[in-house]
Amino acid sequence: MKRAWMRFWASVSLGLLATSVIGVAAGGPVESKSYPRRNETILARISPGRTSMARAQALWRNPTKNDEQNHSAIWQSCDGDALNVNFSDEGIIQSVWLSKTKARPLRACANAVAVTPKFSTGMGLRLGDAATRVLQLYGEPDSRSPSTKDQQRLELLYYAFDWAGPDVPQMMEVLCTVEKDGKPGRVIEITLSASSL
Repeated sequence: MKRAWMRFWASVSLGLLATSVIGVAAGGPVESKSYPRRNETILARISPGRTSMARAQALWRNPTKNDEQNHSAIWQSCDGDALNVNFSDEGIIQSVWLSKTKARPLRACANAVAVTPKFSTGMGLRLGDAATRVLQLYGEPDSRSPSTKDQQRLELLYYAFDWAGPDVPQMMEVLCTVEKDGKPGRVIEITLSASSL
């Protein structure tokens, strides 16, 4: 009787193994990949909480718009990417975010950054990247929530980096379009901040 049961379970196990191998080979369901959690420290070569406005100006020249009274500045590229910063009274950048702007730079890009390959995170995330790339680079977010902007449905991915220690940026938000008609969502805004909001 024991041998019969052992043969039965061996054949069932072999059958299940063969079925799963055939399913994978035929393009069947595969387990979703889990990516490791990583924190981000840089956006557009700026580290919130550490980089000064003087350093940002050395990197990106004079801002397209500088509002000293409200402690904010904007650099705009010729292709419509906008680099926005908020800074402290001491001139240390506290938050930085990238977004697309509909407005074209004034005076045919005379005051704008010519190209934007450097407008990315330290891990290489850029505006226009697939939303799936965010998960590949940083793992699952701490939260996902629906959002809207200009009547467009969006998804907000929120990452808290307090686990990485107090000397690094504490949060990142990535705003993405939602997947539609089989096309992946795209990154349209990235925010990195020295403190959580």
